[in-house]
Amino acid sequence: MRHIRRVFVANRGEIAVRIIHACRKIGVETVIGVSTADRESLGARLADRAVCIGPPASVSSYLNKDALVQAALSTGCDAVHPGYGFLAENSAFARLCTDNGLRFIGPSAEAIEAMGDKINAIAAAKKAGVPTVPGSDHVMRVADALATAARIGYPFLFKARAGGGGRGMRIVRAENEVEEAFNGATMEARAAFGNDALYIEKYVESARHIEIQVLGDQHGNVVHLGERDCSVQRRHQKLIEESPSPAVTPQIRDAMSSAAVRLAQDQSYVGAGTVEFIFDSATREFYFLEMNTRVQVEHPVTEMVTGTDIVAEQVRIADGDEVAIGRGPLRLDGHAIECRINAEMPEAGFRPSPGRIDEWDAPVGEGVRVDTHCFPGYFVPPFYDSMIAKVIVHGRDRPDAVRRMDQALSRLRISGIATTAAFHRAVIAHPDFQQGRVTTDWLERRFMPGYAPPQRSEAAA
Repeated sequence: MRHIRRVFVANRGEIAVRIIHACRKIGVETVIGVSTADRESLGARLADRAVCIGPPASVSSYLNKDALVQAALSTGCDAVHPGYGFLAENSAFARLCTDNGLRFIGPSAEAIEAMGDKINAIAAAKKAGVPTVPGSDHVMRVADALATAARIGYPFLFKARAGGGGRGMRIVRAENEVEEAFNGATMEARAAFGNDALYIEKYVESARHIEIQVLGDQHGNVVHLGERDCSVQRRHQKLIEESPSPAVTPQIRDAMSSAAVRLAQDQSYVGAGTVEFIFDSATREFYFLEMNTRVQVEHPVTEMVTGTDIVAEQVRIADGDEVAIGRGPLRLDGHAIECRINAEMPEAGFRPSPGRIDEWDAPVGEGVRVDTHCFPGYFVPPFYDSMIAKVIVHGRDRPDAVRRMDQALSRLRISGIATTAAFHRAVIAHPDFQQGRVTTDWLERRFMPGYAPPQRSEAAA
């Protein structure tokens, strides 16, 4: 018997639409909370009910814990799905939901807290026997950083203890850069997270970003769904993701996934989570990076190669069901790639391009999926993240997936705003990408210096 009958969607954009579709698939009603800027959004149109939670500013709407919980309670919801971003990894919000009798579709507040503090997460990884990057605990002074550098060597990274998304991060390659990088990282971390605590990690030059999708249930089961390669990044922000990784052998996959499952089991983890690793392409070693206690933006590539609806699994797990997949040997079917399409102008330093969409024609066909909240006439507001769609393709192998992605992007027609679609086509056409040779610094180090933006009319098409 299902106990969750109605889910409150505490998010917006494409992930809100994704949650609504998953709930409808398993017979669960949805209520979405929207700001005044999102009253006419696709999520508001698709949900069984939409309620206004505040003005456009996120702090007064999508980050307003009390308003969200009150809206969920007043509309008779049994559970809250936070999506990703906003309050998805906020332990206080998770606790507020459960304290008010609402099921939080995600891990416990305690698990969020344990993994949200990067230093504590590294300590938990070490305890679980997961390899970690050489580095330090809390670095309070420049002198502490110099002492750590003398021990682990250059280059290294300053990272924000409460951080994410590349904010509060600085690469230091020599002793004379330490003080300036320390001060800059401290100020950025304080502004972004209200916490200026830093720590140090050895910087891996030939790094790939590999992550393992895990699912845990309330009965102690933890399974993994293989890896995703998220190495195409700009300023530490992922742009293209794929599964499986072209750099990972079955032996490395087994070792990574076993490490991820051990960590999740140690945390009595419940729900969908992602254990992220840095993979050294030169030495073939991997190191724990962090654990994200939510559904990832790039979850569709895992869904495409495993045949799993991860969001529906989140709801089922929160309802007390056992994990329904991943019990036997993992079988990955073909190859999947995802491109995040943003309303941005690459030719102008990726400046956001809000505005009204005049034409919206998304590609369709075998092996093609588009997750979006956009439609003809939709106004892309300037208040939120600039991602407007995710184009996902599935092929029999990686070359087939690359070919399908190029075809899908060529058929994506958007006018009225600028997008990154043409930029993505140029990236996947590059020989390094075609041959699977990218690392986390590849885009900015090798691709961007030689990138020639298309004419403005093509970029907006």
